[in-house]
Amino acid sequence: MSGGLSILVIDENKIRASIIEQGLHDAGHDHVILVHQMEGLVRQISEINPDVIVIDLENHNRDRLEHMFQVSRAVHRPIAMFVDRADSHSIDAAVDAGVSAYVVDGLKRERVKPILDMAISRFRAFSKLAEELEEARTELADRKTIDKAKGILMTSRGLSEQEAYDLLRRTAMNQNRKIIEVAQSLVIASGLLGA
Repeated sequence: MSGGLSILVIDENKIRASIIEQGLHDAGHDHVILVHQMEGLVRQISEINPDVIVIDLENHNRDRLEHMFQVSRAVHRPIAMFVDRADSHSIDAAVDAGVSAYVVDGLKRERVKPILDMAISRFRAFSKLAEELEEARTELADRKTIDKAKGILMTSRGLSEQEAYDLLRRTAMNQNRKIIEVAQSLVIASGLLGA
């Protein structure tokens, strides 16, 4: 992600939005879109489809903050949020909502670029962790399915664990399929047959 980013700035206060916009332009970001209307925000974000979102909340209340956190959960993008004050509840809620950078009383033109860079970096790191976690979960589920299929073969054919695995592997190779696909088919068929 570089200067060619599409950056959406969400701020009802046009003066504060212009500070962020100028900071982004100073940092070499030319594609900056400003949104001042908070109604239908998820729809607007979907239509604009930005790479990064910057939200500025001046004098926010808990309802407004919660609305922004709901928006954060709905879109999977780096989000930098500027607020004028914070408490531990709102900081925890921001983290839970996936806000990449939560900056309290830090809206200065020269700080926009480093904060945006940090938000993007954190978003990438969390996204990578989420992908790795999902891969690990899938791998574990696949392993359980293969073990179940081996168990079915061991019981129904009197095979050892290694023989059952070898049979799954040979069948997968002969059918030009993955072992997990063969194992899933066997588990499903066994369930249908009441085995």
